[in-house]
Amino acid sequence: MKGMSHPTNDLTLAESTAPGIREVLDQVQTHRRQFLKTGLSASALASAGGLTLGGLVSSVQAAPVAPSLGFAGMGFANVPANTRALNASLGGSATAVVDRVTVPAGYTAQLLVAWGDPIMPGGTAFTGTASETAAQQARQFGMHNDGMHFFPFTGASGTLLSDRGVICVNNEYTHEQILFPDGPNLSGGNYTLEKTRKSQNAHGVSVVEVRRINGQWSVVKNSPYGRRITANTFCRVSGPAAGHALLKAKAHTITDTATTPTGGLTDGTYAYGTINNCAHGMTPWGTYLTCEENWNGNFGSTSPVSTSVSTEIGKLNRRYGLSAGGFGYNWHVNDPRFDLNLNPMEPHLFGWVVEIDPFNPRAVPVKRTALGRFKHESAQYVVDANQRIAFYMGDDERNEYIYKFVCAGAYNPTNKAANRDLLDSGVLYVARFDANLTGQWLALEPGTVGVDGVALRDNPNFAGANDAEVKAKILVKTRMAADAVGATMMDRPEWTGARPRIGGFQEIEVYCTLTNNSQRGTNNGSQPYTNPTDGSGASGAARPAIDAANPRANNVHGHIIRWREAGQSVTATTFSWDLFVQAGDVATSKTPNSSNDFKGNIIDSPNGSADYGAPDGLWFDDFGRLWVQTDQVGDGSGDFVNIGSNVMVCCDPNTGETRRFLTSPNRCEVTGVTMTPDGRTLFVGIQHPGEDATAANPTQFSNWPQNQWRVEADGVTPLPAGRPRSGVVVITKDDGGLIGS
Repeated sequence: MKGMSHPTNDLTLAESTAPGIREVLDQVQTHRRQFLKTGLSASALASAGGLTLGGLVSSVQAAPVAPSLGFAGMGFANVPANTRALNASLGGSATAVVDRVTVPAGYTAQLLVAWGDPIMPGGTAFTGTASETAAQQARQFGMHNDGMHFFPFTGASGTLLSDRGVICVNNEYTHEQILFPDGPNLSGGNYTLEKTRKSQNAHGVSVVEVRRINGQWSVVKNSPYGRRITANTFCRVSGPAAGHALLKAKAHTITDTATTPTGGLTDGTYAYGTINNCAHGMTPWGTYLTCEENWNGNFGSTSPVSTSVSTEIGKLNRRYGLSAGGFGYNWHVNDPRFDLNLNPMEPHLFGWVVEIDPFNPRAVPVKRTALGRFKHESAQYVVDANQRIAFYMGDDERNEYIYKFVCAGAYNPTNKAANRDLLDSGVLYVARFDANLTGQWLALEPGTVGVDGVALRDNPNFAGANDAEVKAKILVKTRMAADAVGATMMDRPEWTGARPRIGGFQEIEVYCTLTNNSQRGTNNGSQPYTNPTDGSGASGAARPAIDAANPRANNVHGHIIRWREAGQSVTATTFSWDLFVQAGDVATSKTPNSSNDFKGNIIDSPNGSADYGAPDGLWFDDFGRLWVQTDQVGDGSGDFVNIGSNVMVCCDPNTGETRRFLTSPNRCEVTGVTMTPDGRTLFVGIQHPGEDATAANPTQFSNWPQNQWRVEADGVTPLPAGRPRSGVVVITKDDGGLIGS
């Protein structure tokens, strides 16, 4: 996921000469085959193998992939790769990909909602010129949408409706060059508080009511359920860290025209706003979870910011990547709340999972501190046979960790109100992936002994008057606690997804995308190999060696890891794991080396017909299909010249068979996916089309969506031209059938 531009994680470095671990990879592949055998009967495996690997002539004529254990099959043909060569053959530029969304034959995609569309009473239509005020943006769909979930209304008979619902959509970040007519324009006093407020109001979450009438989906623009949650929305802080001194920021009065310090401190039980909302989750009791990721980039200062490891705040700033420049937002210029020197505790109020009631616009969002503080990416739940519930999460930065939170109380399926505070009490774990393909969940609790032989309660980073204070510090400094207990550094852990236990499949099997890591295995001896166990490491600075769970140096294309909980219990502290896939390009001109075959091992037919890189979004539908979305370079350049644009693919979790379902416009990311209960409508997010355009020429790289659809979903209202817009498309099957069938 992004800040204001592609992170340096996406850069390709020189090929590594690090030693290989071929024997470990062989063991991983053997274990992968064991996963398949325990998840699929021999007869079903033979059947699926015959269909997917039996010499099919072309992707256009591909035969269906048969249903198998816990998997409903795939019945669509591969969409061709959207490459620069394809665009040139159609008369377009040879330095861009085709600037449109493409789906398989027999499917139709239509724009549902885009940045600037009104979604609540008082909202105004998008002009196309970015002339909207901050107040107008606060009632419009936010910018650069990401994770999302469809919450259906309930019919009179108690059934879940598939033609009316509320979609909660994250709005991760802003592209300031197209958010304002003249860009951020910092010179001459042109970067005003009004601009800061507009940027803040384009962040957060959009809650949108949608309906299908006569087969056509559209937004209910004046819906009482419509809502914007922004960088200034009042939030409650709950859980073990609430009220701790590290969360007592300077108190402010916030209005449209000023952020004014009141002279005191907050009590640490409330915060204002949620920002850089990336992936998401939901709860079985019907609430939405939005995950705060690159929040550090919204802070800054006009003077140097301490990252000294000799002070508590400096060490936290260093470990969480806070700096005077941030990501260039410059909110601190007009809003003292985001100035790191004026308000050093404010960053500790971000980096949490935030719970939102999708059907109650008056409900206050709640920051759940028990789930830890880091660059949260996804929070997917599993309820086991004993009604115990766990949430699985990634920390999206190079060399960070995978986490699990197990609620202390059991889930009550018959009394949803009884579950509302389950997220306030439990145990947060971090994963260690061992080379023998087993793993340990390491509890981040006061009594846990770190790799240095010292219990966390006695570690100087977390020491307190009692264990309650120790736990609060562990949660605010989650990364440092994970460092201390020896968790496995991963290649940017992003979305998690739990495989449905249906059709005879009963394992608790969780998947996590590891998007890429250009620093893996590239250490020349002058950089740190690990995150120091004392928590003093700089954010993203380590250059670790390859290991069993992250086996490729200069991991440009990324991979997907999965694990099974011991005893089919979410409370288990051990698991087995394997690599589901290593992404790559079979046609690459890169030369394999001892620790990286850039071709990957994607299973498709013909070979290479569904290649992809940088897996990011990951989601299982209710029919057992695994959907993967990508966040690679979006213009089909460099390492992705053969793969082309970003994509969404569909995978069989039993065999790994993969098909390309969607290709995307120029310079965008595909992120966010959800479905109606009947499985016949799919919602997919398109983020930052035309990334890196300038204020002087906002359409220089993309003019999507108005170049693909001339009118809104109502079929009448013209789409304004003028600048590219992130948005959500709705996909249906022309025969009204199930998506993917």
